[in-house]
Amino acid sequence: MSGIRITPATEADVPVVLEMIRGLAEYEKLAHACSATEDQLRRTLFGDKPGAEVLLAELDGEQVGFALCFPNYSTFLAQPGIYLEDLFVKPHARGKGAGLALFVELARIAVARGCGRVEWAVLDWNEPSIQFYKKLGAVPLDEWATYRLT
Repeated sequence: MSGIRITPATEADVPVVLEMIRGLAEYEKLAHACSATEDQLRRTLFGDKPGAEVLLAELDGEQVGFALCFPNYSTFLAQPGIYLEDLFVKPHARGKGAGLALFVELARIAVARGCGRVEWAVLDWNEPSIQFYKKLGAVPLDEWATYRLT
């Protein structure tokens, strides 16, 4: 992780955040579903009621990755948690520690906030990410099905 710097995104980072989101959408073969704009990100991430927060990973002066998360809550634990909505590292920077550094910082934040856990979802075909998460000690929740209502 040496050489990787993790910082919270600021409103000035919105163009970089959007670039990362579009990179993730392309990687997940969902570019057609990505309609985010800079104005929307400014309003929803840095407006009066931010809906999420973003961490940025920098390597050699370049922003190479991001993690976007928001608070959730576990009724069984009676504790807050963090839901990791997205984690993305640019292809040329993968394997250099940016993803791990983002996770370490997210875990540090979760502990500091008294969270009971960090949770996320991964596409079932994304084997590189699944292997990365397993190396971290993450456990798949195969008994759960994800649903969405739009």
